[in-house]
Amino acid sequence: MEQLIGALDSARQGKTSPIEFTPAEAGQAPRWVLREDLPASATALEEQHGERIAAVVRTSGSTGTPKQTLLSAEALAASAQATAERLNGHGQWLLTLQPSYVAGLAVLTRSLIASTTPVPLLEGTTDPRRFAAAAEAMTAARRYVSLVPTQLSRLLETADAHTLAALRRFDAILLGGGASSPELLDRAANLGLHVIRTYGMSETCGGCVYDGRPLPGVSITTGITHDHDGNAHGDHASTPISLSGPMIALGYAEQDLTAARFDHDERGERRFRTDDLGILIQEAADSPVLRVTGRADDVIVTGGVKVSAEAVRLGLLADEAVREAFVGPAPDATWGQRVCAAVVMRSGDDLPEQTTARLRAELGTAAVPRQVHVLAALPMLSTGKPDRRRLLQLFAEAPPPSTGT
Repeated sequence: MEQLIGALDSARQGKTSPIEFTPAEAGQAPRWVLREDLPASATALEEQHGERIAAVVRTSGSTGTPKQTLLSAEALAASAQATAERLNGHGQWLLTLQPSYVAGLAVLTRSLIASTTPVPLLEGTTDPRRFAAAAEAMTAARRYVSLVPTQLSRLLETADAHTLAALRRFDAILLGGGASSPELLDRAANLGLHVIRTYGMSETCGGCVYDGRPLPGVSITTGITHDHDGNAHGDHASTPISLSGPMIALGYAEQDLTAARFDHDERGERRFRTDDLGILIQEAADSPVLRVTGRADDVIVTGGVKVSAEAVRLGLLADEAVREAFVGPAPDATWGQRVCAAVVMRSGDDLPEQTTARLRAELGTAAVPRQVHVLAALPMLSTGKPDRRRLLQLFAEAPPPSTGT
């Protein structure tokens, strides 16, 4: 850990070229390269913003070609400080995600700023015994961990009293990298875990919205705001989310992509225009709360009807028999696209008929998956997110359902 943090600190201080961590092979420690090969457009971004690039993070590529995100030393520090302010203090972190991904890099940065040493657990993160042992190795007064929903879900599925006690030792469990089902959040709360839902991405140095509220210095804009009674003000549909603040990346190594996604808000802060859709909900006199409703590219158009893949996924997860779910489209000669789902079951071999009936009643007939693939486990990226491209390929290659189904 000391070598990883030392390499990051040298890049942050400008003693070396920007650093990029690379995915570690099984049984190997994370590695890094110094990015001396960045294009002239990266230097131009440094000069434009007056900030030094410290790290390069590639987006996961789960929905497209990976992009090289340029994170400045100032942005990384701003993210770490804002996180500590929201969590009421710096602390020691359990590192459960590779630093080649922004969530892992954020843990290293927070540890560097806090002068603490993270405890690594980069393999077997959902093994209850290994997780508990790593958590018990933490010695600081305040302890934190960042997990993706799949990791927490699998830990709670198999956790014994020993593991639950280890989970309860954390002052906060940050849960990000994808939407969390209400059932998972309720179960964690009932077990006495302090879970905080986070929203962010590589372009924001990781999570910058906690439980729907922005971290200090962060501004959220969408095209719609609801009051606490549900009355809409603005456009009457979810609209793209934009995030601005001091932790926004300088841009991408690919110059044309930078211009398409980054600009400045009315405060002069850098702004990133996301692919996500959402609304802001005004709760009394408090600041609005962000509700992420899906992605612009998760809308499935089937027979001329628009269906939110995320709404269907959450509808599937509302059934206690369903442990994990992924929803996406497949080409269809009749409907244009058809709604497909991959599920991992807790009990039973097939999706219960009452689940289909509930989806039809709540979301409409078009939202009912025309094909359901029951898997032993969802294919995952090393980030802990479902491998979207593999699952969509599975849907596309499956024989179409018979007419009338």
